[in-house]
Amino acid sequence: MTVTATPRPTGYPGYSQTLEPLPESAGIARSLVRTALAAWHQHELIDDAQNIVTELVANAVDHGHSARIRVVVSRPSHNWIRIGVIDRVRTLPRMRTDSNGDQIRGRGLVLVEALSDRWGTDLHRWGKTVWADLKCEPAA
Repeated sequence: MTVTATPRPTGYPGYSQTLEPLPESAGIARSLVRTALAAWHQHELIDDAQNIVTELVANAVDHGHSARIRVVVSRPSHNWIRIGVIDRVRTLPRMRTDSNGDQIRGRGLVLVEALSDRWGTDLHRWGKTVWADLKCEPAA
């Protein structure tokens, strides 16, 4: 049996992994992001991208209530990298802008907004994707 890959319009593969909704999954997601960005020679974006995926996974774990989550790292174009976390809940994420008292948690989307060039949510019939985009240098 021969397996062939369908080329993407931008020529870049996507990276994705299905994970259990556990706090430990953030480490696996960070590794996936690091692998993708290193393959695309975008080393300068790795730290921000890993922080972003950590927050998106934490939100999916805390609020998603799904049996599984999916992390996707893709290049929708030569100049953008997209990090997305998919769950099966249609509830939109809410960015907290209050100080949240002395609580350490609850401001992850503020961090996502600060580290990414843009972010958003795509609703699907079966759930949602929360994503963040980072502007990158086209590969040589």
